[in-house]
Amino acid sequence: MQLVDTHCHIHSNDYKLDINKVYRDAKEAGVDKLICVGTDLADSKLAIEFANKHLSTWSSIGIHPHKADKYVDNKLLEEFASLASSDKVVAIGECGLDYFYNHSSKKSQEKILRYQIELAIKHKLPLIFHVRNGFDDFWPILDSYPKIRGVLHSFTDDQTNLDKAIERGLFIGVNGIATFSKDLDQIEVYKQIPLANLLLETDAPYLTPTPFRGMICEPKHVKIIAGFLAKLRGETSGVIANQTSENAKLLFRI
Repeated sequence: MQLVDTHCHIHSNDYKLDINKVYRDAKEAGVDKLICVGTDLADSKLAIEFANKHLSTWSSIGIHPHKADKYVDNKLLEEFASLASSDKVVAIGECGLDYFYNHSSKKSQEKILRYQIELAIKHKLPLIFHVRNGFDDFWPILDSYPKIRGVLHSFTDDQTNLDKAIERGLFIGVNGIATFSKDLDQIEVYKQIPLANLLLETDAPYLTPTPFRGMICEPKHVKIIAGFLAKLRGETSGVIANQTSENAKLLFRI
């Protein structure tokens, strides 16, 4: 059984993990590919550097909506854009709209989101979207660009927005939140994600799944998420693993 962690942040290693052990444990759990996701210029550089040092590891470059104010009309964007041609960069993001915290203005968030969408189009790369409480603005922005490929990372929204995502051909990223959510409507949505649109992710070192809450999340925990979804959806872990791995290869070309 092969699995792919399509979204993690272990390159930052804020928790001083033994990275060699992290990889060994992931391999033993069947997780043989992972993508390190950037959240600003410095973090994106770190993700690329990390991916270059590790086999079966790729990176994305992104400016998180929380950081949008800092980058609007900033010359740093030129340096950020230059990273897109790096060999191990397979996506742009995470980028999007976060109206839950509003750490950056809505105007700045939209401007930086559009900048990254246009960068992805230029380099023919998919996008990793972070959208929280912002779908009413997100869909019109997305629809103003043709044939966008991408994934809604850490999807926890409702059936209406799931349907809109599927209509647009987006993938849906599911992580450890699914294992500890108390929202029955949200749990029902996880059952409704078409297998052909499903991706697995950890967001490591964050969002550790049950039954390992309180511990540091690692890519190996993709196996736990796959098992949870298999039981929830009445599918086998093998089917979940194989299809989500194929989906990851299709979207990210890894």
